[in-house]
Amino acid sequence: MMIEIDIVDETETLTEEQTKLVHEILLAAGDTEHVQADSELSVTFVTEAAIHELNLEHRGIDRSTDVLSFALNDGEQEYEQMEGMPNLLGDIIVSISHIQRQAEEYNHSFERELAFLVVHGFLHLLGYDHQSSDEEREMFTKQEEILESYGIGRSKP
Repeated sequence: MMIEIDIVDETETLTEEQTKLVHEILLAAGDTEHVQADSELSVTFVTEAAIHELNLEHRGIDRSTDVLSFALNDGEQEYEQMEGMPNLLGDIIVSISHIQRQAEEYNHSFERELAFLVVHGFLHLLGYDHQSSDEEREMFTKQEEILESYGIGRSKP
């Protein structure tokens, strides 16, 4: 299974190892979720001001957030991929400052929070949500399963 992943760090703060982690955890999540071959997505790491602006512009919420997902096919079964064209999953936007703060708040590593937010955004691209308690339980269970299978679950520093 091949997913093309475009990673852009507008903050220029991620290390090569952290960028590699993002790529690998998304491939693992794609395998777990049986994402079709020749799918594409992008992940962009931004400042808190940039994600605040995007959150206001696209969701009407006047504050920053940790991760935003912009699904192109929103996990819909009816989405028809044109022959020979990639399955465009969408875009994930992650706030670097939120990764740093939340890693400290939850007492785990920057890498664990980085992976958590990227997987969270990825699952949103596939149509998972957490509007109800059942949806939240399903999505967060799936997130933890992916992180655990990759070896970066809650118990990891």
